[in-house]
Amino acid sequence: MKLSPAQLGKHLQGSLAPVYVVCGDEHLLCQEACDAIRAATRAQGFSERQVFHVETGFDWGQLIEAGASLSLFAEKRLIELRIPNGKPGDKGAAALLDYLARPADDTVLLISLPKLDGSTQKTKWAKALIEGKDVQFLQIWPVDAAQLPQWIRQRLAQVGLSADQEAVELIAARVEGNLLAAAQEIEKLKLLADAGQISADTVQAAVADSARYDVFGLIDAALHGQAAHALHMLEGLRGEGVEAPVILWALARELRLLANISQQYGQGVPLDRAFSQARPPVWDKRRPLVSKALQRHDAAGWSRLLMAAQRIDEQIKGQAEGDPWIGLANICLQLSGRRLGAG
Repeated sequence: MKLSPAQLGKHLQGSLAPVYVVCGDEHLLCQEACDAIRAATRAQGFSERQVFHVETGFDWGQLIEAGASLSLFAEKRLIELRIPNGKPGDKGAAALLDYLARPADDTVLLISLPKLDGSTQKTKWAKALIEGKDVQFLQIWPVDAAQLPQWIRQRLAQVGLSADQEAVELIAARVEGNLLAAAQEIEKLKLLADAGQISADTVQAAVADSARYDVFGLIDAALHGQAAHALHMLEGLRGEGVEAPVILWALARELRLLANISQQYGQGVPLDRAFSQARPPVWDKRRPLVSKALQRHDAAGWSRLLMAAQRIDEQIKGQAEGDPWIGLANICLQLSGRRLGAG
C-alpha cells in the first residue's frame, strides 16, 4: 500500500504496519523518513533493533531466521534491511516474498531502497512491496528546481526562521538542488539570524564567517591550487561528520561550471560573457580564481573529472566498488592542478 511522505507523520501516530519500504534517491528525505519510523517504533516499545546491509554474498537466510526467531527478551523489534543497489537477486526476491507472506509478530521491518526503475517495479517482489496489504510503501521524489524555494521556506519555518525572497533565491542557487547541502546551510543560518529573520547578507555571512571547515572553503582551497590544504580540509569535513554526498555535490557543481565555461571559451566566447551566462553566474570577486583554475584542464579534462564524480556517486549508493572518500581526494587534487601520482 502506498503512503505519501506528507501522510507519514499522522500515520505513525497510530498502529504501526508490519513492513515499511522507503524508496528513492533523495538521501536527506529518505533518511528523515527512516528516522521518523525509527522514532515511532521506539515510542511504541520496539526496543530491540537489528540492521542488515545487503552486499555481495549477503546471506538472505539471516532475514528469514530473524523473522522466525523470538526476541532475546521477548520484546518488540525493529529489523532494518538496507539494499543500496536495489537488486536483491533471485535469493533475495524469494526471501522477501517468504517474509511478506508471514510477517514476524511484534516486529517492524524497515526496508531502504534506491529509486526502482520501471522494469524492476514489474517484478514479483517489487509488486509485493508496493501493493502488499501489510506494507506501507513510501516513494520519495526529488525536489525539483521550481519547488526548491518553497521547500527552503518550509525548512526555515520549521526551525523558526523566515527569509526574504533574495535570501531564499541565494540559498537555492548555492545548493543547486542538493537538499543535504541546503539543510547544512540552514543549520548555519540558525546561528547568524537576527530575530529569526534571514537576509541575503546573512546567507553570505553563513559561509564567509564560518570558523569551521565547510564545503565552500574546500572548493576555494582547490581552486587556489592549494592541494595539501584542500586535502586537510577534506579530512576536517569528514571528521566533523559531513557526509560524502554533500562534498560530492559541491565538487560536481564546480566541475560542471568549469566544464561549461571551458567549452564556451574553446568555442570563442569571451570569458567575461561565459562567466555572466553561467548558472549560477560567477561573481566578480571569484572570476580571477576561476580563471586560474580553468588553465589546469581543457574542456575534455573537466568532462573526465565529471565522469569521475559520477562514479563516486555510484560508490556512495553502493552501485560501484571503491571508497568514495579516496575518489573525493583525487578530484580535489586534480581540481587544484596536481596530477595523480605526482610528488
